[in-house]
Formats: sequence, C-alpha cells, structure tokens
Amino acid sequence: MRADRLVSLVLLLRQRGRLSAAVLARELEVSTRTVLRDIDALSAAGVPVHSERGRHGGFALLPGFRTELTGLNHDEALALLIAGSRRGAQAFGLGSALASAMLKVVDALPPGYRDTAAGVAERLLVDPETDLLARPLTAEDVPDDVLAAIRGAVLAGRKLRIRYAPEGRAAAWRTVDPVGLVTVRDKGYLLAARAGEDRTYRLSRVRAAEELAEPAERPERVDLDRAWQERSARFRSGGDQVAVVVRVAPRRREELVGTALAVLAEDVEPDGRLRLEAAFQDARHAEWAVWQLATDAEALAPGWLRTALRDRAAALVARYAGGPATAAGSG
Repeated sequence: MRADRLVSLVLLLRQRGRLSAAVLARELEVSTRTVLRDIDALSAAGVPVHSERGRHGGFALLPGFRTELTGLNHDEALALLIAGSRRGAQAFGLGSALASAMLKVVDALPPGYRDTAAGVAERLLVDPETDLLARPLTAEDVPDDVLAAIRGAVLAGRKLRIRYAPEGRAAAWRTVDPVGLVTVRDKGYLLAARAGEDRTYRLSRVRAAEELAEPAERPERVDLDRAWQERSARFRSGGDQVAVVVRVAPRRREELVGTALAVLAEDVEPDGRLRLEAAFQDARHAEWAVWQLATDAEALAPGWLRTALRDRAAALVARYAGGPATAAGSG
C-alpha cells in the first residue's frame, strides 16, 4: 500500500539521513520515478523533505523533524512474529513487510538505543545469499498473490482452493482445509487436509490460489511442530527409500547428513569415526551421496551399495590406468 511505503520512506530518511533516489528505490523495491512521486506527495502533505543536488546529493528531512507514524499494520506484526528467520519471512511472502516493520521498531526506540540497534544490525548477518564456496542459497520463487491467498486462508481458518502441480503431473484444482505453513531449508510447505486426509503441498508447485468464504474443517488448536514431524516420518517410510549404514570421518558428517532424508541411528567408533544409519530417496541417491565423500566414507551395508561403489571405483581406475587417450584424427 502506498501509505505504508510513504511511512517507510520517511523512516529511512530519519534513520539514515540523506539518501539518493536510487537508494530509496532499491530499499522500497519500487522505481526511481515512484520515489520522486512519493517525495512530491510528502512535501504536499507538509513533511519537510528537501533535495540536495550534486554528486553526493539526495533527499533529506529538515533537522529535528519527527513523525509518530510508527504503527504496525497486520502483515508487519505478523512478519515480526517470524523475524527469527529472515528467510522464513521471505518464504511466506512477508520479506518487504518485515523490512518495513523493523524500520518502525527502530524508529520507536529512544535515540541512544536507536544508535545501538543500528550498530548491532551492521554486525549481524543471518543467512546470506551464498555460502563460503559462493554457492547461491536462493529461496523458491512463489508469486506474491499466491502466497497472500494461502497465508490469508491459513490465518483466517477458511477453505482454500489451489491449482497444484505435483512433480511430473499436470496442474489441477483442488479444495483443501489449510492447517499451517512450514519453511524448511528455504522451501515452503502448506500443511492441509483434503477429504479428511492429511496432505502436504510444496508452495513452489502451487500455480494459483483462492481463499474461500467457507470455514475450514480443522481443529481449533494445532501443534505444528508435532504435525510436521509426523508427516516427515510418514514420508520417510514410503516410496522407494532405502536405509544404508556408512562409516564416515567426523569432518564430513554434515555433508552426508545434508543430503540424506534422515539419520536413523548414529554411533562413535573407537577410532573416532562415525557410524551412521541414514535414509535416502532411492538407491541412486544413496550411491551418489557416499561417492561424493571419496575415501572419507565407507558403505558398510547393504551389499548392493558396496558393490555399486566398487564397480564405479574400478571403472575410474581403468580409465586412468594408461596414458591420456589420443583424440581421434590428431597427430
């Protein structure tokens, strides 16, 4: 909404001082033309915004100006409730609301505390866009209108109509009773019921969503953490999943665990290595995961996995046993 954006613009100028139109546009996620129109609107409303030309110019408020427009709207208050995870806010479509809400919270602090808060914010970074190997950590892209409809139905307790595309199948409409939203490793999920049966939907596979007027059929209270654990357990026990036993160097544990569906058991052996029983999606998944760790991991069971890894290693040895292969036609 434009009113919220105007408040955010004023708070940005109050907290950071002079800012260029380009910086304001980036912070507010709008065009520079929209920023200039908003500046004109603020000036017409009596907010003392003045411009400074030149290389280091921009827009600023007159010294001493203060506004009391710090009330949080619904989405901003909701964003603060999940602010422990910045990526959680992004996954549920509340990233911009969280940014706006935090501006208002900082502005409401006394001057001394406000300065301290700004300094703390500069020294804490949660979930950057890449890891140490520069691999991108990008959240799934879900349209804002889809997230808004799903979020609205979950919070209001109304039935939800979604156009959902399961992996490898065409999208189709279905009506569900939403229970809650969960984000795991930057992936968002809708927990719901359909015809009385538990269902879990990946948000990135929802092509469209409509909040209905009819009340959802669901319990008044829900233990979302327990519901997620139960559904995770059912998922791990179904399909073509396999369980394997692997001995792994402690320093490579997280790599193995990060690719597995679940760790079913874990022990420390006398030499310090770890013995893990882990579940994988299928045989190919298990073979790939252990192969990535080279000599830092050894598959102990089942036998077919040891055979597959031995054959793969033998093929690699055979490939490099002689000199480099001569390209056809060279010489």
